[in-house]
Amino acid sequence: MDIFLIVLGLILIITGFIGCIVPGLPGPGLAWAGLLVTTLSNVIPDNWSLIGVGFVIVLVITVLDYIIPAIGTKKFGGSKYGTYGAIIGVLAGIFFPIPGGIIVGAFLGAFIGELLKNSDVALSLKAAFGAFIGFLASTGLQLIVVIIFLIQYINMIKGNWDQITQLF
Repeated sequence: MDIFLIVLGLILIITGFIGCIVPGLPGPGLAWAGLLVTTLSNVIPDNWSLIGVGFVIVLVITVLDYIIPAIGTKKFGGSKYGTYGAIIGVLAGIFFPIPGGIIVGAFLGAFIGELLKNSDVALSLKAAFGAFIGFLASTGLQLIVVIIFLIQYINMIKGNWDQITQLF
């Protein structure tokens, strides 16, 4: 059972990386769940402070994930139409087999959303650029958190490697 929990923890962290880029998968939340599952094994000592602090970080990053793209759009003169367009564009970008479909989708979605509100192409481009920057910033923060969780996972495994190898 311990090996299963340790492997499941790693799978959840890897899935967390994917979740940072694919909307609908909570990347940092999955990576945190990987740490939690790993800590539940009998081989890895409990580290509830790590789990608690990690949980708070996941909550904060989840809230910021919704706020940062909106701030980027607003900062560059966009409206809610641009923000919603960026979200719809990200979702549409998943299904287009072009490189960077999600990023292109966020940009085009914000642009089209702003054009629906007003016909000023320059303002719409500026707002779309803000949504794009916000999306990149949000994704970057998520990736940083998941990388930190991966490092914590590696440290937990490395520190208990002798006990883990005895399970085989």
